[in-house]
Amino acid sequence: MNRSLGLGRFSAGLLIYTLVVIVWGAFVRISFSGDGCGIHWPLCDGQILPAMVDSKTLIEFVHRISSGIIGPLSLGLLYWCHRVAPKKSQLRKSALAVVALTITEGLIGAQLVLKSYVAGNATAERALWGGIHLVNTFFLLAAMTMVVWLAFGKPQLRLKGQGPAMTAIVIGLVGVLLMGVTGAIAALGNMVDHSAAASLAEGIRKDFDPSSHFLVRLRLSHPLIATSVGVYVVFLMSYLTKVRPAAEMRKLSNLVVGIFAFQMVFGVANLVMQRPLLMALGHLLVADVLWIALILACAQALNKNAEVVLLAEPTTETPEPTPVMEPAVPLWKAYIELTKPRVISLLLFTTVTAAFIAAKGWPGGWLLVAITLGGYAAAGAANAINMVYDRDIDIRMERTAKRPTVTHRISSANALLFALVLESFSFVLLWSVCNLLSAVMALAGLLFYVFIYTMALKRRTWHNIVIGGAAGAFPPLVGYSAVTGSLSPLAWVLFAIIFLWTPVHFWALALLIKDDYRAAGIPMLPVVRGERATVLQIALYTVLTVIVSLLPLLMGQSGPIYLVAALALNAVLFVRTFQLVQAPDNAKARTLFKYSMVYLAALFLMIAIDRGVLS
Repeated sequence: MNRSLGLGRFSAGLLIYTLVVIVWGAFVRISFSGDGCGIHWPLCDGQILPAMVDSKTLIEFVHRISSGIIGPLSLGLLYWCHRVAPKKSQLRKSALAVVALTITEGLIGAQLVLKSYVAGNATAERALWGGIHLVNTFFLLAAMTMVVWLAFGKPQLRLKGQGPAMTAIVIGLVGVLLMGVTGAIAALGNMVDHSAAASLAEGIRKDFDPSSHFLVRLRLSHPLIATSVGVYVVFLMSYLTKVRPAAEMRKLSNLVVGIFAFQMVFGVANLVMQRPLLMALGHLLVADVLWIALILACAQALNKNAEVVLLAEPTTETPEPTPVMEPAVPLWKAYIELTKPRVISLLLFTTVTAAFIAAKGWPGGWLLVAITLGGYAAAGAANAINMVYDRDIDIRMERTAKRPTVTHRISSANALLFALVLESFSFVLLWSVCNLLSAVMALAGLLFYVFIYTMALKRRTWHNIVIGGAAGAFPPLVGYSAVTGSLSPLAWVLFAIIFLWTPVHFWALALLIKDDYRAAGIPMLPVVRGERATVLQIALYTVLTVIVSLLPLLMGQSGPIYLVAALALNAVLFVRTFQLVQAPDNAKARTLFKYSMVYLAALFLMIAIDRGVLS
């Protein structure tokens, strides 16, 4: 018992020490001291004990020594674990992982030094290796955390047979890793823009300035992805508390959510205060602590002694509907159906026309191919995940009862794998042919749709389509950034047009299928507030859509062709909405719904034509 207690304390001490080393490494980066030992490794300036000619050498040398100490300490940890734990135990495996990841951490550090990916280096290669470095660091912290967990006598993990809980945990861990990578890229962007901006607004202006360094323009990806991942983490902790209802699980879930909430506030304060040194280091430390807390929460959920509760399917007064079996169709058609091609077509049109708008004419053949395929793949991946998550309510709706995930034509596991392949293909294609910003925007749209709309809002509030509908506004950002590598105010006006148009379009549809939504228990506006409240909200968002659609004219970004088209399109939109307000029946709702699609497509097309002609 004493030996195990000693091992627990030693492993916890090593974990804390590693956190200190990580924070010092961030100080090395922020102080531009990464080249303090030149391009020599493992020696410093070619010497075992270099002459401390300046502070940069001292800072880098201290980092190397403190990092090097982790090596023998991890070997000691491995030896201790082998002494107290049986063969093939998870404690031994975790300690071995600590040693292996410590070695790879050193080798990645060597790569950064030998390739000069340090100090003022601001290349894409450094960003890539910085992301790899962060992922390895997080894996190392995870392995150390598992050693602490097991060394203190906690149960081993049961990794098989965990069902949806394991899937939810893996998605959450990958999401937090992605958030960390974008944070590392944002930190590099801050180094490039190391001259403090006069204000937060000035810093944001630099994020959108096409002349800014690409790493500066990528800083925006971190808060977008962090917000999406944060919503999912809250969902994950709530879900794990329900399916693993132990007091310890509730405590760890509350800890994770609390740390994340603090980190979000801390991050905003960091921006407002122009990223002072201690605040930047603190932000990194809290991110590492959040990761450790998340690993502990996941370990509690997956431990072999955890009580497992299977969530019951929603019940109604009528018998559970059975899947509608459809005639046999080729499997490839079922996979295409997973992507919801009819829904994607309009979004894809706004992506392509946004590229023409940004280019003021022909944007290039290969670029159009890339944004078409990449945009479709990203949107298709989001729709596939949506079908998996919503299969329990899709079976209750006539409109969705024949989806392949409901009829079991495609299993949930295969649908998720298909979505992963699609999103990976999208990201790689957009990054390689267009630029990283367009790939990040496509990914951000997927995360927003899956985590914020589908998982967080759809089943909880009638505001779901107002907030979550922003996911459908990302496509023009993808097309615009693919051409320019930046997002100008005009790009965000295109985003705003779709954002405000979405309630008009979707609530018109909701009026038509409100009985379906009621049967599925989805709180769409016509279900919870009634038809009259819905048409009044449609009228409000119609007015807002019309106002925003005229901004390109007021900004001087469009001319007479768009002026005439916008006035005509908006006039018809007003008439269709007014007719619905006067007599809210299905015929007028259907007319508005169909026209809203024509309206959006024509509006984007006319901006593109106008800018192409005038250029």
